[in-house]
Formats: sequence, structure tokens, C-alpha cells
Amino acid sequence: MASKFGRGFVINLMLIGRHLSLPADQAFYGLADHLDELILPQQFRGTEVEELLTLLRKRLLWHQAGTVDREEYPEVKRLYARLCVAVDRALGIEDPSLGSFD
Repeated sequence: MASKFGRGFVINLMLIGRHLSLPADQAFYGLADHLDELILPQQFRGTEVEELLTLLRKRLLWHQAGTVDREEYPEVKRLYARLCVAVDRALGIEDPSLGSFD
């Protein structure tokens, strides 16, 4: 059966990233839909990746789009960036960097 909002791990992280590239007042609408079929690969279970993904899931599921978007947006973006760095580290990249234009 086809997925409506994406299925997988990297695919769903990419789709979440698309939302987080929008302005704060637009970013949260539909963002949590990409958590429905986000699958954590076995290799990341019990790691920092799983811990950060759990925190991000909670933030996105508890957030109600349209309320305190601007206040929560920077923290959600930081958490997402930390998750991406943790994925790179877990994949063997010794010194992942967000770059200076984050």
C-alpha cells in the first residue's frame, strides 16, 4: 500500500526538514504526519539517535500548529539538527558539521 506522508527513516527526516525550512508560522502544519510511518532502523536502537528522535517526536506530537509556533520553532530546529548530527556520527562520520549558515 502506498504511503501518504512518507515511509522510512531518511525519507521522513527529509520531509520533516522541508517543513522546518519554512517560516515558523507555516512549518508545523502537517509536520507531525511524517512521524506516522517514520521507522527507526534497528542499528539506531538504544543510541543517541533513538533518544533524540523520541524527544523530537514528543515535541512535534504535543505541539498544536498555530499556537506558540514562533516560540517553539527554534528549539525544534535545534533538536532536528542534533538528530541529524547524531545520525552522521552513528554512521561513522567522525566530525559532522551543520556548517556556518545553519
